[in-house]
Amino acid sequence: MCGADEELSFSSAGGSSRADASGQVRSFATRRAGHLDCAGGGQVWVEGTTLFIGHMNAPNGTTIVDIADPKLPKVLSVIEMPIGWHSHKVRVAGDIMIVNHEKLGAAGDPAFGGGLAIYDVSKPHSPRQIGKWTTAGRGVHRYDFDGRYAYVSPTAEGYIGNIVMILDLKDPARPEEVGRWWIPGQWQAGGEDYPWTDGHVPRCHHPIRMGDRLFVSYWHHGLFILDIADMARPRLVSKFEKGHGFPHPTHTCLPIAQLLKGRKVMVVADEDVAKLRPASPAFAWVFDISDERFPVPIATLRPAGLDREGAPQPPMTGCHQPSERVRSTVVPFAWFAHGLRLFDIADPFAPKEVGYYVPDPAPGADRASSNDVTIDERGLIYLVDRIGGVDIIEAQAH
Repeated sequence: MCGADEELSFSSAGGSSRADASGQVRSFATRRAGHLDCAGGGQVWVEGTTLFIGHMNAPNGTTIVDIADPKLPKVLSVIEMPIGWHSHKVRVAGDIMIVNHEKLGAAGDPAFGGGLAIYDVSKPHSPRQIGKWTTAGRGVHRYDFDGRYAYVSPTAEGYIGNIVMILDLKDPARPEEVGRWWIPGQWQAGGEDYPWTDGHVPRCHHPIRMGDRLFVSYWHHGLFILDIADMARPRLVSKFEKGHGFPHPTHTCLPIAQLLKGRKVMVVADEDVAKLRPASPAFAWVFDISDERFPVPIATLRPAGLDREGAPQPPMTGCHQPSERVRSTVVPFAWFAHGLRLFDIADPFAPKEVGYYVPDPAPGADRASSNDVTIDERGLIYLVDRIGGVDIIEAQAH
């Protein structure tokens, strides 16, 4: 399904024809350009004409796909995972692919170990593991990767919950930790007093780097901006805690590279899971970070008509994750049961939904479960369902 009044498109150069001659914001029309039947996925990433899929559940680990012809995606190779572990995140830069290893439940051989696996994917039909960085506990959840450094959210020996860590992959076969940061109180082995008695363990979801800053989502403990000019000593710049008045955890803090209306802006997605109490579906925020010492929420992003007049709905109905690759002022979102949602934030004080695409439910499911989204250089959008399948979506202007 798609939504369109007028249409808006990404150009092949990654721009967008956002407004008509009158300056009015136009909207997308969307259509499915291709589809891949596959196991459910946690993340999708594209380098050139190769698609990488991190899967939710073993034995499916990572699938590498040729998408030179998006109408006919071709699986090139598959990496499997042992039962009790998953590898649901994947990032690629150049010829290096890193995937997470994270424990699921009580099953699984602890000797496998949580952390990051590093692959040479210069030949995507035959990926070659060249290293593994191992950490204590469950392992790594989500992360950012720029080709040299990985910004990860591991569990670590002596700490409660997930923390922030920076790894140097100058030699990809031998990653080295160069810095770490945590909320005071997490370092149990260091004798820090643990101040949280509500049962909500501090958990870094993942950092995203822009310049010498890390923008860090910290689940029910809010968001943080860190100065990493000295990577060995990350320094707190600011924090924003929404408080328990807001029931959903902070999932992603996505800084926007270009100024919008003269402002530095960050998009913050709350995830529609782990609710503190029954609530209407999660949504996303726009923050003004022009003065990064004082992040200020200035707008929200939410599709119209999805709250059913405020009635509580099942988890995974609302917001999950924006594309971490942004090529214009239009930000694609994976919105769980409501598929792909496209928001134009050209005016960050008054963002507008400008299009959507709701895929058919995966076999055996009663609704969509869109988990992650990314964009390629051609402007094609890749939307993965956590139950099964990847849709390749085209957005064109009339």
